[in-house]
Order: sequence, then C-alpha cells, then structure tokens
Amino acid sequence: MEHTFILEHIFSILYWLNAIVAIGITVSVVLDNRNPVTTFAWIFVLLFIPCLGLLLYFFFGRDTRRRRYIRRRLRERIGQKRIFTSVSARQALPPKYTNIITYLEKSSNAYLATDSSVEPIYDCVQFSRQLLKAIAAAKRHVHIQFYIFEEDDFGNAVMDALVAKVAEGVEVRLIYDSVGCFSVKSSFFGRLRAAGGDVVPFLKVHFPLLTNKVNYRNHRKLVVVDGSLAFIGGCNIAVRYLRGINGGSWRDTMLAVRGRGVYGIQSSFLLDWYFASGAIVSGSGYFPEQQAMGDASMQVMTSNPVGEWRSIPGALVAALMSAKEYVYLQTPYLMPSESVLAAMQNAALAGVDVRLMIPARSDSRLADYASYSYLGVLMRAGVKVYLYEKGFLHAKTLVSDNALGVVGSANLDFRSFSYNFEICAYVYDEALARSMHGQFMRDVSDSRQLTLREYESRGLYRRLLESGARLFSPLL
Repeated sequence: MEHTFILEHIFSILYWLNAIVAIGITVSVVLDNRNPVTTFAWIFVLLFIPCLGLLLYFFFGRDTRRRRYIRRRLRERIGQKRIFTSVSARQALPPKYTNIITYLEKSSNAYLATDSSVEPIYDCVQFSRQLLKAIAAAKRHVHIQFYIFEEDDFGNAVMDALVAKVAEGVEVRLIYDSVGCFSVKSSFFGRLRAAGGDVVPFLKVHFPLLTNKVNYRNHRKLVVVDGSLAFIGGCNIAVRYLRGINGGSWRDTMLAVRGRGVYGIQSSFLLDWYFASGAIVSGSGYFPEQQAMGDASMQVMTSNPVGEWRSIPGALVAALMSAKEYVYLQTPYLMPSESVLAAMQNAALAGVDVRLMIPARSDSRLADYASYSYLGVLMRAGVKVYLYEKGFLHAKTLVSDNALGVVGSANLDFRSFSYNFEICAYVYDEALARSMHGQFMRDVSDSRQLTLREYESRGLYRRLLESGARLFSPLL
C-alpha cells in the first residue's frame, strides 16, 4: 500500500513537471510567430497530450529557420553563378512570367538558364532504363542523390553500375537521406565506399541525438552525369516505384535535362554535398561549356527549412496568379498553406480552368483523410478535382497555358513547403507544357472526377476523420 502511494506521488510529480515544461515550450512556440495553423497544432498537442507532445516536439517541432544554410560567397563559388545566362535572355519569354523569374532568383538563387533540352519521363520503368544507360556512358563524374535508395533489385542494379564506373576511374558521389534510408544496411552503401566512391548521408540521425534532424529531411531526387545530362523529379530508387503498390501501377514524372539547365541541378547537388560532407567540390569541370541543346529556358528552384523565404508556396502562388487559360496540378498529398489554397480558389473564381489531381488512395490513410478535407472549398470555387484510380499518383507537377511546366520533388503539403529540402524545375517551354498537358488528360481517363454533391454527401464519421487528420496536417 505504501509503495503504491509513493509511486502515485512520483507519477504525479513527473506529470506536473512535464506539464510545466510543456507550457514553457508552448510559450516559446507562440513567440516564434509561425504559421497560425502550425502554432495551434503544436499548442493542442503540447497542452492536451503533454507527454507525447514533448516527445513529438523534441523530434519534429523545433524551428531552425533563422540558421544560415550556406554563406552567400561560398554558394556563388560552388554554384558558378556567372555561367548561367544574361538578363537579356528574359526578353524572349512571355512577359507574364517576369515576376516568377525574378521571385525565384531572389528567393532561391534560381538563375535563368537558356538553350536547354527537357524531356519528360512519365514512367519510372522508363526512367530506370535511362538512368542505367546514362551511368554506363559516364566519362568523368556521376552525382546521384535520392531520398529513398533501397537495397532491392532496382537499388542493386544502380549500385552495381556506380561501382563499375568507379573501377573505370569515374568520380562517383552519392547522397542519401538518413531517415529515408533508415532501414537500409550500412554495408549496402559501404560497397560504393569500398570501391573508391564517395558516399554521405544527409543529416545523419544517431539515437539519442535525433533532435529535429528527423524533421528536416532531404527529399530531393536528382542525378547529374558529366555535367551535361541531369534527371530531376519524383522517382526514388526502389522497386515499388517500378512495380507499384496495392495492386496498382505507380505514376510519376521525371525530367531528363540537357544543356545549360543542368547547371542549376549540378549547383544544388554540390551545395548539398558541402552541407552534408563539409567538402567543397567546385570548378569548371563540373560546369562544362554547353552546346545549345534546345529552346527551353528553365530555373532550378531549391528550398530548405533554414532559409529566410518559403520559395515553394510563393512560386506556386505566382504561377497560379499569372495563369490566363488553365493550371493543372498533380500531387500525392494535398495539405497546402493558406496562401496556395487561396491562390487556387482565386484563379478558379477569375475564370481560369484550374484542375487538381490526387490519388484515390495514397500510401498513407491519414494523409488521404487530411487531403480530402481541403477539397470542398476548392470545388466550391470552381476547381475541378480528379481522383486517380489506376494506382498511386506520385507525380508533383504543374502545367499552365501551354507555356510553363513545373516538375520536382515537392508535394503540395506543409512538409514540403516548410520542413524538407526540395528541388523543382520551372521550365518555360511550349513543347514541354503541351506534353504535360497531354499526359494530364491521359491521367484524367484513369481518374474519376469528384463532384461537389458527392463530396458533401459524406457521412459525419468520415468528416470527423478528415477534420481530425487535418488538425495534424502541419505535422504529417
């Protein structure tokens, strides 16, 4: 009896100490002046579930936006700013995109590159073939970076190809995300190290020093071969990207880039390499002179959680507001910021044909519920919503007015907007835009349009699930 009394008092003391700490952190969260939605989500968790809330905040919640990612001079040295293009190149582009171009340059150091060839790849199987072919043809260097790099048939095929290139004297550098590859054995990446390649994890997580490194992940997917060919988009290195999940196919989008547009992707990799390894890799050999490969102009936008600006939602708002005829968007998860949500509504209300496609079922039921909660306000404004039913739609794309195409790693959600290291290509090219428009319409044939009447007929239980999931959308 006495022992029970003592234990009760110990637990009581621990609970109140935990509650006091949670209140203190809640005050800190309020003083951070974050997005109100994010702030209220953390307040709810910290005050009503203090024990769990403290654990979640320790791993996921601390704000490092005020930290400097990389010094400007070093960024320009590594990124070779001077080689991109001249300001006069803008004159050939539609004037309505001037604001987007300027915004991306100032917020993300995304310099305009001309004379590029951009080939869309709408299937990860096709991407895997092109990737292995490009690695096999490499003569000088291969830079490869993925959020997920699994030790499976696809991953082993890529690893074998990289090891073979090292044996030929080709420089190989690989960045993988520590959380995205958490279940992958270190011996898998050790194969490349043992062969003489360079491998670094991004923000490696060591328990118990996880801190908020768990929250800030490098979600980028890119490859650069010899500084003259690059891939960027949504595919990772894993068999499920080739075979699909839950009995359905996997729909994704990548770009194969040649010409001056490769410079921006190479810059992103080399900056991440310095951030992850501390080693500076620079020089003209990584930015070779490029022949005019095509008529596309493009900007490679990168975003990170420690920068001053949130360039992804800002650029999306600018693209939506510049559209005159149509904007078609695809995303696997829809948990947008208020600014992006309002821009989608306003564009539709202004008469622009705004269409949104999400998977009928993704790989996360909780994310599906949260995503569904945003659809009503969009449809009431005139946005057409399509649920992709053939499999898992994982593409992260925007196409507008047969003139602008956007492909990258960023989802339309809080995590991509604020927490992840992401990369997107903004391409000003009619041929690419028309191709992406055509692919969207083909995907429509594999989708079901959701009507407002069907949406509003949902039962109370379903709506409660969606609203509950939405409360945690900034944390998903």
